[in-house]
Amino acid sequence: MRDFAGTPGTVTALILRMLQCFFAAGSIASMATTSTFFEFTAFCFLIASMGLQILWSFGLAILDIYALAKKKVIHNAGLVSLFVVGDWVTATLSLAAAASSAGITVLYFSDLGGCSFGEECQKYQMAVGLAFLTWVTIGISSVIMFWILAAG
Repeated sequence: MRDFAGTPGTVTALILRMLQCFFAAGSIASMATTSTFFEFTAFCFLIASMGLQILWSFGLAILDIYALAKKKVIHNAGLVSLFVVGDWVTATLSLAAAASSAGITVLYFSDLGGCSFGEECQKYQMAVGLAFLTWVTIGISSVIMFWILAAG
């Protein structure tokens, strides 16, 4: 396997994982600070998906930190296969949650006569935006993991 940016155990991989955690936590925080998010199933799905994303990305960030401390790049085909599956599953869930939440946000707050919740609308939009940023970073990681697996 080739050693390039984003390979598990490199600084780039750690940065991607930390960004995933940061954006997912921001999405959860923005959504959870509203008083009516639990009324919409898509928003609850967004929180659940981002929570899973935090757990997955944080676990892999810890693994990256360990590999950086030991000065090893992870090229184990079994681990990389697990990373590919995990990244693709969390990427799919993140995209589904972000898209469904964006759809509900547009439907309720734009198409049905504007937002009657005031500041909460901005929080919903922020949560959806951060969820899409989470998906972008996990998408980058998934493509890198798949590329590493294919190159191995």
